[in-house]
Amino acid sequence: MKSTFAALAAVLGAATTHAADAPDPARFAPCVAGLKADAAARGISGPSYDRLTASLAPDLKVLDFLDYQPEFRTPIWDYLSGLVDDERVADGRAMQKQWAEVLANVSARYKVDPATVVAVWGVESNFGRNFGARPLLTSLSTLSCYGRRQAYFRGEFFDALKIVDAGDVKAEQLVGSWAGAFGHTQFMPSTFLRLAVDYDGDGRRDLVGSIPDALASTANFLRKAGWREGEPWGYEVRLPAGFDASSAGRKNRQALASWAARGVTRVDGSPLSGPDSAGLLLPAGPKGPAFIVFRNFDVIFGYNAAESYALAIAHLADRLKGSGAFATPWPTDDPGLSRAERRELQTLLIAKGYAIGTVDGMLGDASRAAIRSEQQRLGHNVDGRAGQKLLAALRKP
Repeated sequence: MKSTFAALAAVLGAATTHAADAPDPARFAPCVAGLKADAAARGISGPSYDRLTASLAPDLKVLDFLDYQPEFRTPIWDYLSGLVDDERVADGRAMQKQWAEVLANVSARYKVDPATVVAVWGVESNFGRNFGARPLLTSLSTLSCYGRRQAYFRGEFFDALKIVDAGDVKAEQLVGSWAGAFGHTQFMPSTFLRLAVDYDGDGRRDLVGSIPDALASTANFLRKAGWREGEPWGYEVRLPAGFDASSAGRKNRQALASWAARGVTRVDGSPLSGPDSAGLLLPAGPKGPAFIVFRNFDVIFGYNAAESYALAIAHLADRLKGSGAFATPWPTDDPGLSRAERRELQTLLIAKGYAIGTVDGMLGDASRAAIRSEQQRLGHNVDGRAGQKLLAALRKP
């Protein structure tokens, strides 16, 4: 995700509306032609620009995604249940074993532990199974000509052209998210140019076709962002009854002794100790899981500026190291579903006659429409959300 997606969130987060003018497809070709001079100023030759943009057509659907980021809209228990489940932990451990030699070398070179690198890989692309399907040059040229933050996306568009022109990744392989992130660990083009590395020594920095390049580049990103070798990202803690949460927050750092004096302990009841200062993260408020977070959590946050995202990476890394689920339950009576449970839910919906397409654990519009229909039939709250209550109801004969 990544100028990263951190940079994307920073430039997009404050705005809430699209450009006043309605998107007119006829404006696209003149707009792209008009960007040629700016591309030349960024080092892209005229012939290269003409060759790489000749067949581009707008994809106006990407404009619908500008205001939607699931990290900020999805309940934290739903978000994490789909990203950190037993299936992903098992896959991650298999990847650690398969790529052990590369990961050991990468860890020695960049001073980032293998589990964290693999956790980024798992969350970003499900270990290379889901790069995204949108051609980057199409998406980024569209976003350069329509909607909000065109200047930002033009920079990413020009950088994507540089990547193709340099021969690192072919244009047809440069597919990814609607916003321009691509490859095994979803770098934005600008981040690629700054931080991608050619680990395998083939003369190309290839985050699409080379897993070693992707793993090394991810470790390089984290190192350059300030990763501290051997230090934890944080850990789960327990709050005392009646805890005043007004001073909580990732950025509101206090000495561990200060948190301890207020009754905060490790989740097993042992005291907090150490000289470091830390923030107190309460992603679901004081009644849900609570976490002391250190500098390395901020580094993960820098990969994609959302605390829920950073917590997913951190938690998956811990699970890959052998830790279990959080000790404190989420403050909901209807927890989220793992990907296996989502596939089971889709199978049950199909058995009831709903045409929802492929059983893949990804709940798209058709699945959510079927969910709403079943919620209405069952007398549940009709919101299209898939939770444990609905799954339990559909399991009944």
